[in-house]
Order: sequence, then structure tokens, then C-alpha cells
Amino acid sequence: MHLSTNSASTIDYGRKLFDSGVEGARAAQQEFMHGEPLAPFLGESLRDAWKPAVLGACLGLLSSIPTRRSAARAVACGLIGGAIGFSAGVAWKSRRLSASVVSGAVKNIRKVRNEHWLETHPIDYA
Repeated sequence: MHLSTNSASTIDYGRKLFDSGVEGARAAQQEFMHGEPLAPFLGESLRDAWKPAVLGACLGLLSSIPTRRSAARAVACGLIGGAIGFSAGVAWKSRRLSASVVSGAVKNIRKVRNEHWLETHPIDYA
């Protein structure tokens, strides 16, 4: 097998894996949402993330007190803590959707990998 043929088949296989993963993720998201739009779910997740964001901002501010550095450093620590808290809040609120999407993608990718393995390692029953 030539290098160009081998790399072309590898690229095709990679594209097939990627497409199957995206397809599985979309199908799992639709199944999880029961046909409802995604925007209201994400909006609710974003609205509910303010509590962890405030907690993270407070912890960030408190972490700057022992060093007694400048006010700019305290504000920066508060902003970083708030961003981390907000991200954690959104991730926590949407964890079931994320798990469903990842599971659907992995399921389809495994299917394509198994098909590819059988193509490259044919089973001879004779």
C-alpha cells in the first residue's frame, strides 16, 4: 500500500469516526430533550449558575486577603473565582445532558470502529 493511499484511507476513516460521533451526539441530545429546543434548557442553566459564581467570587476575594496585595489583585482574584464558579455551575446544571451527548457519540464511534476492525480483520469461517 502506498503512502498516499494509506493516508487517504486514514483520513477517510477519521472523517467517518468524526461524522458518526457528531451524529450520535445530535441524536442523543434530541432524545434527551424530547424534541424540545435547547435554548431554554441552556438559559435555565445559565440563570442558575449565578450562585456558584458569587461563591467563587467571594472565595477569590478572600484568597487575596492574606497576601494584602493591591486592590487590583483582589478584584482579579474575585473575577477569576467568579468565572470558575460560573463555569462549574453551568457544567453541574447541564451534566445530565452532557453525559447523554457523550454517551451517544461514544456509542456511534464504537460502532464505526468495530466495523472498521472487521473490514481490516475479516473472519474466515471456512
